[in-house]
Amino acid sequence: MANRVATPDPDIPLTQRETQVLRHMALGLSNKEIAQSLTISVETVKEHVQNILRKIAVTDRTQAAVWAVRRGLV
Repeated sequence: MANRVATPDPDIPLTQRETQVLRHMALGLSNKEIAQSLTISVETVKEHVQNILRKIAVTDRTQAAVWAVRRGLV
């Protein structure tokens, strides 16, 4: 995955780290794979995933991935 620097976008209510996690989710990575890639704990990934789902008002990872693709994050 190319390293992208997330620029603040008022239409995207996520932190830079949440955006990174969302990009990984959209690529189909598991929580464990995301944790290894970003060198954070699996529990931290789970926390980010829950925050992402809440902030973008979706109920699952698939909907979050679609949201990310539609906004050009992936």
